[in-house]
Amino acid sequence: MIRKIVFGALVLLLFSVGGWLGYSQYGQSRFAPSASFQLVDGRRLTLAELRGQPVLITFWATSCRSCVEKIPALIELYRTLSPRGLEIIAVAMAYDPPNRVMMLRQQLRIPYPIALDLDGSRARLFDDVSLTPTTVLIDPEGRIVAYRLGELDIAALRKQLEPMLTAATG
Repeated sequence: MIRKIVFGALVLLLFSVGGWLGYSQYGQSRFAPSASFQLVDGRRLTLAELRGQPVLITFWATSCRSCVEKIPALIELYRTLSPRGLEIIAVAMAYDPPNRVMMLRQQLRIPYPIALDLDGSRARLFDDVSLTPTTVLIDPEGRIVAYRLGELDIAALRKQLEPMLTAATG
């Protein structure tokens, strides 16, 4: 019983630390896996073709309340920073019904690419993601520089993204 309480307290502490945490699971950044994403609009997108720009991958589900609540902030981030090179890829978890993903995409007018991970293979590539939201930030060189489980701190994320972005061209 005490072990469960201590374990629960540790988990709660990890989640309550908050903010945008650097990718520390491996002690340092590492290169992102070669990944391709089947998008809901029929296109295929690969990380290789996005080399040279920062990529934010967010694993989410329509049943994840905090995921859905963050979508407007991600839309704003995308609209503001995509002209300077940011790409966002939202990966719907394998258990998420595609029709619900499509309905929410249309309802919220999500402008960034959404991928369906029907077989869970994309989640496995990124350290067996099983909880949402999980967010991965990849720098322009293709290294994972942040890996975040839990709610996203958009202001801290913007600060981390700023040096990776190109100057807006008019």
